[in-house]
Formats: sequence, C-alpha cells, structure tokens
Amino acid sequence: MNVVSNIPPLDLKRQYQAIGADVSAAVLEVLASGAYIGGSVVRDFEQQFASYVGTTECVGCNSGTDALYLALRAMKIGAGDEVITTPFTFIATAETISEAGAKPVFVDIDLATFNLDLSQLAAAITPRTRAIMPVHLFGNPLDLTKLMSIATQHNLIVIEDCAQATGAKWNGKQVGSIGHFGCFSFFPTKNLGACGDGGAITVNDPALAADLRMYREHGSRQRYYHEAIGVNSRLDAIQAAVLQVKLQHLDRWNQQRAKVAAIYQELLANVPNIITPQATPGGESAWNQYTIRLVAPAGIDAAAYRDRVRASLLEVGVISMIYYPLPLHLQEVYRDLHLPIGSFPNTELVSHQVLSIPMFPEITFDEQQRVVYALKDAIAAHHTPE
Repeated sequence: MNVVSNIPPLDLKRQYQAIGADVSAAVLEVLASGAYIGGSVVRDFEQQFASYVGTTECVGCNSGTDALYLALRAMKIGAGDEVITTPFTFIATAETISEAGAKPVFVDIDLATFNLDLSQLAAAITPRTRAIMPVHLFGNPLDLTKLMSIATQHNLIVIEDCAQATGAKWNGKQVGSIGHFGCFSFFPTKNLGACGDGGAITVNDPALAADLRMYREHGSRQRYYHEAIGVNSRLDAIQAAVLQVKLQHLDRWNQQRAKVAAIYQELLANVPNIITPQATPGGESAWNQYTIRLVAPAGIDAAAYRDRVRASLLEVGVISMIYYPLPLHLQEVYRDLHLPIGSFPNTELVSHQVLSIPMFPEITFDEQQRVVYALKDAIAAHHTPE
C-alpha cells in the first residue's frame, strides 16, 4: 500500500535540513559565549538587517507585535488619537493601536490585493488621525507611492506592518524603508523566521531609533535610570544568530516563492470557482502566503463552501489555512466600536472565501500538482448544495 505524505502549509524541517549545520553552529557559538541578551550578535544583525532593508537604523525587539507598539510609543500616539488600518489582518495590528491607548479606525480593502483600499482612505481621516498603519498582507506590498502622498498631504505618520512581507519591494525599494517606520515579525512562519519569537523596527531617524531602544528597555537609556514607562522587548542573541544565517538565504528563498506562485497561477488559471491572488502593479510580492478566493456556486453559502473544499483537501493530505475567518471589526474585542455586519463589505466577503494553500520555497512541482488536482476534485464534488 502506498502511503502519500501530507503537504503542509509550510515545512520548516526541509529548510533546516538545508541550513541546519550553519544554524546549529551559530547557536552553539552564542551558547558558548555566555552573552544571551544584547551584545555584538544582536548589534551585528541589526546593522545587517538595516542594510538589507535600506534604512540607517534597525532596532530589534521580541516580536512583530511589539515592533508596531514601540513605533506608536516612539511617536507618542495614545489616548484621543486615531490610527487608520485594515480590518482584514491579524489582531496584532489593531491590538497594538488599542494597547497604546489610541483608537483603530478601519478602512475596507481592495478585492484584488487584499490591502487597504486607498480610494477610501481620505474619507476616514479626521482631526484626531495621527497615523496610518498599512499591512502588506500575505507579502503583497501596498501602493506606497500613493499612500505616502496622502500621508504627507495630511501630515500623518506611516507605520508599515511588514510582518508578512520581508523582502517585498515597492518600485524597487524594500518595504519598511519607505514609511516612517517598518515593523517586521520574525515568527517562524515568516519569510525570514527565527526559531522562536522576534521582531524589528527599521527607521531612518537616529533620534527615533534611540527612543525605540529606550522604550524597549523599560524606558531606560542608562541602566537603572528610567524616563518613561517602557516594556521589556529585546531580541535575544540566539534568535539574532539564527536570523543572521537565514538572512543570507532570504533573497533566494523569496525568488523560489515567486516561482512557486507563478506555477500556481498557471495551473489554476482556468479552474472554475477560483480567483487567484494578484500582486499590486508596481510591487514585488514576497509571497508569504498564496491565498486564493473560492467563489461559491449560486445557492451555496460562501463560508460553508470554502470549509467543505478545505475538508476535502485535508482528506487527501493537503493542509490549507484560513487567514482570516472573522474580520477585526466583528471580533468580540471590538464590539464597542459599533461596526456591524455590512460596515466593510469587501473584507466580509473575502473572509468567507479565502484559502491559503501550501506555499514554501522547498515545495516540489509534483506537490503543487497534487494540491491543484485536489482542489479541482474538491470543487467538482461540491458544486451543488448539500
């Protein structure tokens, strides 16, 4: 009997098999050094990552979530302020705005790109608006030229949420180098992932970088002297060592992700009930996810259809993910914003349709074919109401 292995959404074991010796050596060197918090390894990675992104400064921290929060704190955004963002993203984007004491203001997304619909942005700006926090969702960069023009016109700070987009480019420039802040996550599932939590903020202002370091170190510039209420948010040396190794491979991995995406685009081009993802014109996606939209046939509930297709994929060993099944404005935590169903129709529509299929640099062509065959079979099996 032939046993067919599962195809996971991401396979970090294959990545480790390729670079494990270098990663292990870097980690053991840190362990032998006895310097586990801060130190030269962290500083070296910060300099290397700043150079990669194209900024003068990089401040490591312990997560992408804290990167967003620290950027808000550095600009003293808090109570009474508003920050515009998308309702179609991971909770951390809006959560950090709330944690800083400000109010998240949502703007609907563009159906083609899953990113903020910039045509709706101006209408959301009020006298209380201090910043815009765009998300380069699934690795697909937002039109930063248009966004920065709007932000400059209204004197607003732009905090790029680059958590899923390390290595993505807009007009040839790395995301995270165009806004006032670039906020990155090094969670293991990201294009540049640590072996645990990690994050970083990129910025071109040395004074802001100094403030970010102060806030991440309990509000302290000099040990045991504190000028603000800060947090403990440091990128540890072991994670920095892992990231130094992986950064050397990032461009190659992203190029391979682009090839994987191109193959999916070709194989899925004429499959009914599927809308394939599209990169923003002028942008270069990092393809953190390959997220399709499943369009339910007439008379079938969209979310139920998506869930049945997903279950059929799982039966044949194809593991998919849903990012994200419930928009932020409909989450219990944001009930007090009084944004009922229908507030952001594009977001609500895609939340019932999206399905992220296996996407990682090491996936084989045969595995991609299996994914596509399974999708075709599932769609054929569920084309009528149950």
